[in-house]
Amino acid sequence: MSGNEMNLLISACNILWSLDTSLWINAWMMGALTKADTFHLEPTLRPQCNESRLLRKTEICGEEFKQDMAQIEPLQWCNLTHFMREYHVFTLCTEMGANNVSCYWPNPLVEGYIIRIHKHFFSNCTTEREVWQDPPDNTLTVLILMPIVLTLAMIALVVWCSKRSDLLA
Repeated sequence: MSGNEMNLLISACNILWSLDTSLWINAWMMGALTKADTFHLEPTLRPQCNESRLLRKTEICGEEFKQDMAQIEPLQWCNLTHFMREYHVFTLCTEMGANNVSCYWPNPLVEGYIIRIHKHFFSNCTTEREVWQDPPDNTLTVLILMPIVLTLAMIALVVWCSKRSDLLA
């Protein structure tokens, strides 16, 4: 056997040994991971959502929210800082109520109730809509041309630097 053939045989053996070792380590790691994980791949069955209980719990939350909002001046109902805590408590109450009766949240029933609450308390809070206008032509031209000029400048810089590196190498 010549020296080249011997080197080729040694290289092939080293590659096979590396592959075998990496496969063994991978199998060992995967075995350790499957023993350590605690999740199941089978879907867990969630109990059926009890919509009538969900509606009752949501209405209880709504009544508490109405009582809290009664303590706030109606002129302040459009100012979020005056009722933020009450609204947060209402939202948490509906979420916990949905979880207690095995329903997901937000649920169409809960969303419908929340919409009714919004219509009752916040229907007069709409502000006048802002009319959007295009910027002046000069500003628009600058906003359009600036990215184009920057892109061309970056391309020119890359080409210039690549030519310089050829000279320096």
